[in-house]
Amino acid sequence: ETPYILILILLSFALHNTGWSSLGFRKPKSWIKTIAIGLIAGVGLQLFSSYITEPFFAKLTGAEADTAQFNVLKGNTKFLLKYLVLAWTLAAFGEEIVFRGFFVNKFAALLGSTNKALRAGVILSSVLFGIGHYYKGPAGMIDSTLSGLVFGSVYILSGRNLWVSIFAHGFTDTYGVLYFYLGY
Repeated sequence: ETPYILILILLSFALHNTGWSSLGFRKPKSWIKTIAIGLIAGVGLQLFSSYITEPFFAKLTGAEADTAQFNVLKGNTKFLLKYLVLAWTLAAFGEEIVFRGFFVNKFAALLGSTNKALRAGVILSSVLFGIGHYYKGPAGMIDSTLSGLVFGSVYILSGRNLWVSIFAHGFTDTYGVLYFYLGY
């Protein structure tokens, strides 16, 4: 769904005379700090997810998240490189543009542009993000919603600078791809 929503975002830019900066694309004060925060948030989220929330949601729903599509990664360098490119383009950049940069701000605007509306925007966009991961089953959708809450919180706490959530998402997915590649 991400490529289609990106097309709608481009149309929205044309209709409302806005651009990428309206989503949070601006130069951070420090790239090193931005990348470091993204790395800490992303790897921290993945560790928390792997050892706490995924087992909890699996027990809650009676089934683990469906990750069968990633089994092709085990020891396969060709697929590792392919999945890393996809993780950083469609997932980190694409999904963060759509779910944090666009949906959080649109929901907040619809709800009154207050701090409370902004928090509601994070929650609503995170639920949509979770639903977008339906292929992972109920446990995976719930866990993806939680990931969306983390990415949305990082986005808001960084002053709506999209780069922090892009790096957090990219590092989370890189960790996951490497996890499957190494056969875990």
